[in-house]
Amino acid sequence: MTDHALSPSRPLRLPSVPGVAISLVGLVLLFAFSSPGFLSTGNLSNILVQSVILLLIALPMTLIIMTEGLDLSMGAVLTLASLVLALIIVSTQSLILGLLGALAVGLAFGFVNGSLVAVLGIPPFVATLGTLGAAQGLALIVSDGQSVVGIPRFVRQAYSGTVAGIPTPILIGIGFYALFHVLLYYTRFGTYIRALGGNRDALTLAGVRWRPILIAVYMLGGSMAGVAALLMTARMNAGHPTAAIGMEFDAIAAVALGGTSFEKGNGWIFGTLLGVLTVGVLRNGLNLMAIPSSVQVACIGALVIFALFIDGMRSHKS
Repeated sequence: MTDHALSPSRPLRLPSVPGVAISLVGLVLLFAFSSPGFLSTGNLSNILVQSVILLLIALPMTLIIMTEGLDLSMGAVLTLASLVLALIIVSTQSLILGLLGALAVGLAFGFVNGSLVAVLGIPPFVATLGTLGAAQGLALIVSDGQSVVGIPRFVRQAYSGTVAGIPTPILIGIGFYALFHVLLYYTRFGTYIRALGGNRDALTLAGVRWRPILIAVYMLGGSMAGVAALLMTARMNAGHPTAAIGMEFDAIAAVALGGTSFEKGNGWIFGTLLGVLTVGVLRNGLNLMAIPSSVQVACIGALVIFALFIDGMRSHKS
């Protein structure tokens, strides 16, 4: 295997591209007709800004799923990291210390998840379900079940600020998308990620120590939860003990919509971006229509089934 083999042209042949594309275009047309303000510049910008937090955890979720893994703890870890960040910043008035604390939380949980899966051989679903519970419990303990308020203005600027007229979260999202694109398609680490899901035995025969690589993939997911914690805290102007609970479901849905397979190491970063935008458009449109959040979750599940059905039909015909 060589890095050259990971040409960006390969993912474009995935049969799941039309499913997410049709879903996204269809939802845009549906909400454009049903909600007059949907296509306004302000609302479209709002969709992009609000989708960045989901993108930050969906990108590493793509890599984790490509290794035939799963991380159910990411939403709870994001919540805990947000609380730690808020507590540190409120007490020290230091953004750097707060961000370092959030990253430490994410990396620690990523290391535990990766070790449970790679070293102990525990199935990813079971391992991360356990750490999900641990992160939820710690979030309630450190916050005493209360929101952490008193967030300084400079933290809020991370979400509400602009650079050259472009919202800061969008720039952050573009930067990390580019980073993951290069990481997956143009580095040896990306080659190993694909091999972990597609042919792990080949790595062993080649003398590659794949367990540290798998642990690193989960730690990358944890670190991105730490980064996302900054935007979430800035967006809510507080740290809340249940802020991101369940967000891992949206991330997994976005990755599935984007065409990443749960086996054989097949994945597409741009497809994940399209999946995130599709979920963002759906949630925004349903909010404009005053649809309850419980129904929104059901709609996201139905959307995933619809997109996968389209892809299955297309694959069958081909």
